[in-house]
Amino acid sequence: MFTLADILESNGRDRGDGPAMVFAEAVVDSRLAIPASLFIAMPGENSDGHSHISDAFKNGARAALIEKDVDPAFPVLDVRSGAAMTPIPEGHFCIRVENTLNALQSLASLRRSQINLKVIGITGSVGKSTTKELVAEVISQKYRTLKNLGNQNNEIGLPLTLLRLGRSHECAVLEMGFYVPGEITQLCQIAKPQVGIVTNIGTVHAERAGSQEIIARGKAELVQSLPAEGTAILNFDDPWVKAMADQTRSRVISYGLNPAFDLWADEIEGLGMSGIRLRLHYDGVSTSLHVPLIGRHSVHTVLRAAAAGLAEELSWGQIQYGLTHATSQLRLVAVHTRQGALLLDDSYNASPESTLAALNLLGELQGRKIAVLGGMFELGQYEQKGHELVGLRVAEIADRLITFGEHARMIADAAIEAGMPASRIIRFDELNDIVAELQSTLKEDDVVLVKGSHGLRMDRIVSALEEQE
Repeated sequence: MFTLADILESNGRDRGDGPAMVFAEAVVDSRLAIPASLFIAMPGENSDGHSHISDAFKNGARAALIEKDVDPAFPVLDVRSGAAMTPIPEGHFCIRVENTLNALQSLASLRRSQINLKVIGITGSVGKSTTKELVAEVISQKYRTLKNLGNQNNEIGLPLTLLRLGRSHECAVLEMGFYVPGEITQLCQIAKPQVGIVTNIGTVHAERAGSQEIIARGKAELVQSLPAEGTAILNFDDPWVKAMADQTRSRVISYGLNPAFDLWADEIEGLGMSGIRLRLHYDGVSTSLHVPLIGRHSVHTVLRAAAAGLAEELSWGQIQYGLTHATSQLRLVAVHTRQGALLLDDSYNASPESTLAALNLLGELQGRKIAVLGGMFELGQYEQKGHELVGLRVAEIADRLITFGEHARMIADAAIEAGMPASRIIRFDELNDIVAELQSTLKEDDVVLVKGSHGLRMDRIVSALEEQE
């Protein structure tokens, strides 16, 4: 929630003394505009928001932030430097700025500065979204908490999240994505986190970033931005993340599976679709938990959320309740087919790290194990090695392998090299062929993992099989 006066101030203009005009939220998609919202017209390669201003107004937007000339029928309040201020137009109107992205970020930064807020930033190659959800569950046991919606974790999404802040909010849990060096520094300048969590450093986005070393440097921007009185929560099981302890002026909480770390876990037991059991240790205190997160790899997510609770001075009782009563929807969705087979839909995206974790979950479940895997994109120099590592694990876990697309052929080749019989592997280039194969061969008690890069749209496999019910 913010005001027209905030927009004026964030663009270097006098706030004025007229009646307050309050905006409920900001959106960049005209379809998401609601009454009293601000539509921000972003120019883009495929679609320009300036072409959808009328749609935003029809859906209830009170005003539109623009950087280009628009239909003369829309009154314009020009707040650019040097422009003569005019009276606020009646009805729907546009607000002209130099650059809508910069204006959005400046407005979000101003809104952040207006509220005394605890901010927890989260970054890493894999597990950011799940960590964000569980951290928010834990922190909300003590503080009224705001979090990113979906994957609003970039230079547009994070500012939009901050503009949802209300005076009653006490904490914000913000996922921070990384594509290029300097991006997380910019997000930190806007959000000003006091706590930073780094999950791990993998190979996802290496094609754009260049190498794991560059990715690590980019992720380290979060802990470098923390204040001296802040807290860096670091995965000491990952050597890339462990090295960040020397790059922050804040105190460090180390977590992992080693008793030498500040917060550590043991007695880890995967319970399939029923979650995991584990024992947490911190400062001489141990506690056993049953957490409704699936897969043994989720223990690190639990550790991160517990560490965030400790950093924000929650009691152990509050931390345990948040962990054990988590209700957040995770990206992996489990559904059954008409035949009784269990489908694990983890098709949102894929990297070597997340695919290995999903395969490990598959290995924990009972039944004939079928891996339906697509290629993993944006791995750069790690493309061959990443697919080969997945193929090696498939050979150890899966009873059948079905691959989709050219990249995934590397997975099949590696699985065969590791000893998986070629007769148990089928390679397809069309999703419909995979659907037909599964429809004709799935049996009761089969467990099927579906995973691949988002651009492959492998979720359509699950949708097609669900339609049989």
